[in-house]
Amino acid sequence: MITIRRLEDIPEEFKGSFVTIGNFDGVHRGHQFLFDNLVRQAHDAGAAAVAITFEPHPKMVLHPERRPFYLIATLEEKIELIAAQGVDGLLIIPFSLEYSRITAQEFVRDLLWERLRIRKIFIGHDYTFGRGKEGNEAFLVAWGERLGFAVEVMNAFTGNGDIISSTLVRNAILAGDVKKAAACLGRPYNLAGRVVVGHRRGASLGFPTANIQPEKALLPARGVYAALAKLAGRTYRGVLNIGMNPTFADECLSVEVHLLDFNEDIYGQTLEALFWEKLREEIKFSGPAPLIAQIERDIARARELLP
Repeated sequence: MITIRRLEDIPEEFKGSFVTIGNFDGVHRGHQFLFDNLVRQAHDAGAAAVAITFEPHPKMVLHPERRPFYLIATLEEKIELIAAQGVDGLLIIPFSLEYSRITAQEFVRDLLWERLRIRKIFIGHDYTFGRGKEGNEAFLVAWGERLGFAVEVMNAFTGNGDIISSTLVRNAILAGDVKKAAACLGRPYNLAGRVVVGHRRGASLGFPTANIQPEKALLPARGVYAALAKLAGRTYRGVLNIGMNPTFADECLSVEVHLLDFNEDIYGQTLEALFWEKLREEIKFSGPAPLIAQIERDIARARELLP
């Protein structure tokens, strides 16, 4: 997949392409369904399949007061996930307040038509664009009839009775329902970060942990999780804790992973955790002994659940 960050760099071979447009945060199963249709129809017609997205996320620019802003995937992850869908090109448009003032007509005329000469555009059932959100299905159909491109609106993609959306995924993660999030994403939710020095309390209890500085603000709810951990090209099973360590009255939230059957110095390395299933809520114990007993039960349960 070719990643394009400037309109001037759109290659000539992308003229006459089939395109889709959206934020695609998380590249969940609904997005994947859209990309499947885009790629299949484009390639059947001998055309390129091109996705158009924005960076940063428009809501971060238009509503800066909303903090923290929970993104399911980093830009790098989004690029990798979209590439895995077989898309030929990804156009990343820098989003700013100035760009937000572009009208839907200007967007269609100047980008979709003048630069891409699109043959067909795919949009989600509720997607809007342009100043004042004036760009929608009816708007695109009218311009398509005028300029000569087709419009296909993808119906809502459902799973287990829910309409799958980025908001649904975010809410599931924030609630700690990582199994539901994985079902919506088509993969476990991931969280990567550099391993840093912590209190070293886990080692003193017999269960050394890797404390990570997460790259994303979107953390599952406090509690203990069965998780897979990717480190230096290998995958390990583990038990992950998100919380304040109430037994020891810590004041800062920590994300720490105990890797099963592993005992190496990994400070400074990047560890990626894949959330498999929540084991329990955060608990304050009366002292180290009951905490150790519970950790042993957590490890036994994680061994049962993890592949």
